[in-house]
Amino acid sequence: MVRLKINIPALRDRYHRKSRAMNARVRGDIVVSNFLDSVGGYRHKERRDHLLNVLDVNLDWHMHAISDGERRRVQLVMGLMGQWDLLLLDEVTVDLDVLVRSELLKFLREESESRGATIIYATHIFDGLDDFPTHVAHMRDGAFALNPTPWPLEASLMPPDGQLLKTGSLLHSVALTWLAEDRSHRIKEEKEGKRPVLRGARKQVNPTDSESFYKKYDYSH
Repeated sequence: MVRLKINIPALRDRYHRKSRAMNARVRGDIVVSNFLDSVGGYRHKERRDHLLNVLDVNLDWHMHAISDGERRRVQLVMGLMGQWDLLLLDEVTVDLDVLVRSELLKFLREESESRGATIIYATHIFDGLDDFPTHVAHMRDGAFALNPTPWPLEASLMPPDGQLLKTGSLLHSVALTWLAEDRSHRIKEEKEGKRPVLRGARKQVNPTDSESFYKKYDYSH
C-alpha cells in the first residue's frame, strides 16, 4: 500500500522553483550547472547526476542556447531532484523525444516501486503507458463514474474489441471510450435543459450583430 504524505510547503516551493525554470531570466545566458546549483542541486548531487543521465542533460549547456525540449529536460532535473512523496505531473513529456520520454517513465515507475512515491501523471500522450498505471479512475463533473480500480481492468469494464483495434493501446482505448461517454452524457443533459449548451452549433432565431454587419457589406454576390 502506498503511503501518501502531502507536504504543502514543499509542494509550494517546488511550484515556485518550477516556474522559474521557464522565465525570462532563466532563458538568459546561464550555464545549466550554475542554474541547478542555484535551486539546490549541490544538496542532491547523487540524485541530480542520475537524473542528468536519465534525461541526457549536459551541465555545460547554456540555457539561452538550447532548444525547448532540452530546456524542458533541465526543468525536469530541477523538479525531480528532491525525493518527493507525492508528484503531480501535468504534461511533463511535452517537447521530449521518444527515447528521453521512455527513460523518464522508467524513472517514475522506479520511484513508485522503490520508494512508495505516489505519482499523478496527466497526459494526452498514451504511447508506452499501458503498463504504467497501478489504478485508473473515471471522473465526470467532479464525481467518480468509476472509482479507482486496479489496472488492467476486468474484461467487463474494457471497451469493445472493435474499439481496441482502432487504437492499439488498452489505456488509450479506455480513455477514448470514457471521453465518448462523457460527451454523450453532456449532450443529453443539454438537450434536456439540465445544463447550458457550451459547445457546438446553437439554435439561432435572430441574426447576430456580427452576421448582420458582414451581410450588409458582403459584395461576393
